[in-house]
Amino acid sequence: MSVRLKPSTLDGRLEQVFDAPIADLYATAARGDGSAALTRAMELRSFLALAEEQVIRVRDRVHHAMAAERDMDELSAGDLRFDAQWLEAALDARNGYRAALDDLLRTMPTAVQQPRPVRMAQPVATTTLPTSAPAPQRAGAARTRP
Repeated sequence: MSVRLKPSTLDGRLEQVFDAPIADLYATAARGDGSAALTRAMELRSFLALAEEQVIRVRDRVHHAMAAERDMDELSAGDLRFDAQWLEAALDARNGYRAALDDLLRTMPTAVQQPRPVRMAQPVATTTLPTSAPAPQRAGAARTRP
């Protein structure tokens, strides 16, 4: 099964932030039509979905091994230790991917804050000189000393 089809715990938040279903978000990112944030979010989401699948597999394996109807002679402390290490690694990965994705989504500008073209208005000052009054004769002329 493709990682795109695997669910993740942050799918709802991704759909809310990007305002589209996960399948559409993957398609947009794959075409290169999306923002850099969308591409990163979809990559992190893929890693998260895979890590969560690993957590589920180990959890289910431990539950199966520890089921009440199982023969106690089939229990293996070594297998359970290995599963505990695997589970710890998978949970660490899951928590890291969730944190990275949360940070990305938290720092993204909201739809209201999306960049828009900015038009800078330059103030224009105009002055007019009265046309009826001539300039003084000596205006701007250098003085001569007697």
